[in-house]
Amino acid sequence: MRFSVYSKKASLVGAFFVCACMALPAWAFCPAPRDARLVEVARVVDGDTLRLADGRSVRMIGLNTPEQGGKGKQAEAFAQAATRELQKRVRASANQVMLEAGDDPRDRYGRLLAHVYDRRGDNLEAALLAEGLGYVVAVAPNTRLLDCHLDAEKAARDQRKGLWRKPPIQSVADVSQGGFALLSGRVKSVDRNRGGLWLDMGHSLVLNVPLQQASAFTEYHPGSLVGREVEVRGWVVDRAGRTQSSGQARWSLRITHPSMLAIRRD
Repeated sequence: MRFSVYSKKASLVGAFFVCACMALPAWAFCPAPRDARLVEVARVVDGDTLRLADGRSVRMIGLNTPEQGGKGKQAEAFAQAATRELQKRVRASANQVMLEAGDDPRDRYGRLLAHVYDRRGDNLEAALLAEGLGYVVAVAPNTRLLDCHLDAEKAARDQRKGLWRKPPIQSVADVSQGGFALLSGRVKSVDRNRGGLWLDMGHSLVLNVPLQQASAFTEYHPGSLVGREVEVRGWVVDRAGRTQSSGQARWSLRITHPSMLAIRRD
């Protein structure tokens, strides 16, 4: 009888633990760095960039938030909301955060690439993704928290939070400017050369998987993609002028990680 009572108690405790875990947001399980030191934040530049008191600029890994605008351009939808959310979380952390630099620690602008955590150890990229205030971006080798970030974005997408209230997916036929985009379209053909894999999407747009990264795309055999509807994200580049004479597509988008490409189910 004692064993039976103990078993019931253990079952109740186990059930409570499982329920408690299920109630936590997915991003709550993003692992925080060990023995990380707090650094002072001077200001929040935008939804994915911080300026530290020591003068360093930090670009948050795995997160791309809508652009603030400037130089005659209007701010994108939810750009200000993303900035305000990051400001709120930094203030709640007494303007101090923990940093974990990426394996590739600098971007082309010299900014520190890092995961950012508040004083409690909550990952701030995942927090904004869970609110629907940004997109997951993956650039190898800085992919340690990719699964956690994808879970956070999926939760926001499923709940239609933030920018997912009105799905921001754009048809490849509607591409008219450079910059970050979430696109959908059908693969017309796939070629391979010294520049890597090239997926022709029609409408003068090609997707490029650099040769040095092609081996990571084991899930997608090039031939199997022809005729398939795909969703892809990344930075669209306008190649007008330097490519018109060669007959190449005007628009290109480099796929930096397999997670940036998904086959859409018909």
